[in-house]
Amino acid sequence: MNVISEYYRQINNGRITAGKWIHALYTMILNGLSEGLFFYDDRKAQRAIKFVENFAHHHEGPLAPGLIKLELWQKALLSVMFGIVDVNGNRQFREVLVVMGRKNGKTLLSSAVAEYMAFADGEYGARIYFAAPKLQQANLCFNAFFQSIRNEPELDALAQKRRTDVYIESTNSSAQPLAFNANTSDGLNISCCIADEIASWRGDAGLKYYEVLKSSFGARTQPLLMGITTAGYENEGIYDELLRRSTRVLLGDSQETRFAPFLYMIDDVDAWDDLHELEKSNPNIDVSITRDYLKDEIAIAEGSLSKKAEFITKHGCIKQNSSSAWLSTQTVNKCVGEHISLESLAHSYAVCGIDLSQTTDLTSACVVVEKDGILHVVSKFWLPSAKIDEATERDGIPYRIMIQKGFLEPSGENFIDYEDCYRWLVDLVRKYEILPLVSGYDRYSARYLITALEGAGFKCDDVYQGDNLWTTMQQAEGLMKDGKIKIGDNDLLRVHFLDSAVKMNNERGRGKLVKVSKTAHVDGMAALLDALVVREKWYGQIGAQLANRRG
Repeated sequence: MNVISEYYRQINNGRITAGKWIHALYTMILNGLSEGLFFYDDRKAQRAIKFVENFAHHHEGPLAPGLIKLELWQKALLSVMFGIVDVNGNRQFREVLVVMGRKNGKTLLSSAVAEYMAFADGEYGARIYFAAPKLQQANLCFNAFFQSIRNEPELDALAQKRRTDVYIESTNSSAQPLAFNANTSDGLNISCCIADEIASWRGDAGLKYYEVLKSSFGARTQPLLMGITTAGYENEGIYDELLRRSTRVLLGDSQETRFAPFLYMIDDVDAWDDLHELEKSNPNIDVSITRDYLKDEIAIAEGSLSKKAEFITKHGCIKQNSSSAWLSTQTVNKCVGEHISLESLAHSYAVCGIDLSQTTDLTSACVVVEKDGILHVVSKFWLPSAKIDEATERDGIPYRIMIQKGFLEPSGENFIDYEDCYRWLVDLVRKYEILPLVSGYDRYSARYLITALEGAGFKCDDVYQGDNLWTTMQQAEGLMKDGKIKIGDNDLLRVHFLDSAVKMNNERGRGKLVKVSKTAHVDGMAALLDALVVREKWYGQIGAQLANRRG
């Protein structure tokens, strides 16, 4: 049995405590192997493991300068990175994210990976970089790498310390620290990059720098970008982006095949002070981090809200405002089925949801009709006609096909004409006798549209947004999992479901709907949630009608 299978076996039998995301990753790996999506090369996995244990040294602490002795979780991680290969025998995963609590050996592990890439990966002219916002941070991992080499005579004899790098003449390879500077990062031709503490990479600058690093891999056969970090405090930076990508991959909602996220995090924030729960975010517990240390930190955190927040972030690896993908493909697919026509819902009571906050991009409205205990959702989308091709290119969605299917309608030239939305909603009543008893809308909708609808006899109710929708989101997910919400064959709405993410405010214990990426759209989901909010709010008065029981 290889170490990946053994690690997974011990997770499943309870010998090792792991969180849901680690369990999801190794399930994905083993399923991929059984389905032939990629392959396992034990020789390559063992080569990496044996190199680390025979050549990589501790650089500080009581175990320095001794050799590293890998734990099972570290062997499994290295086996995924170096032992999982594609059909050509090259590494399957070119991008790796490792998130874990403080004092779990992040720097030691990443420097050992860099050491292997420099001396044993077999690439002539390797270029290894340790990237961080500032040179001081980048030097932390680089110095661990250099000290390990110094403590291993065989490697030290091959390496030459120059002013800015370590050079290996026999393979024309080098390794050096690298601070943020997009101008000097072009043309680097990186073979391996250790992106240190990416949760602290700030905003747009961090996002752009990460993309610069990735784009430098083009000439390499099997490059490696390894991001390693604890959770942090920066909002809408590269960490948030990677976390959203990670959770989509692990939920099975992504087409990415080269990205392996190792998210060592607690599952239950309310159990932040439970040592058993903390094993999930501290895989090296009882080795590099002790239970007594965590107990002492818990005692400090219990007396201060700010210290508690810091503990949850740095030891539980839960960002205080963190985003992750919301619905799994399995859950969303339970909503999909045969086409739902307005004719099939005729002569029914309903609720509506309206999300029209954008005037130059995609917007949406929906009607929700209950029949035989099932909530049938018909959604309509609008997009300025002059922007259809641009949006198709940007979003990767065939919007003209969506128009042919009737899910999307061109509206206006460069701006949404809300008369189109008004006519669609009014036609529900006039053509199909689908009678919306109340329509939920967000307060950023065009006010004159709401006024026009009220003038046509629609009862409209303002829905508070943000984490006020959290309870409704939880209820909606439960209904979806139970097969109680049906969207038919509306592929565009399905995409919006899959693009929905949750941004948690752990202090409040509530989440809000956000996009899984900057270019994603969730308008269809937002409109549905508005409809479900007013359905719940007014159910005591209109529930009997909404049930649409005949006879």
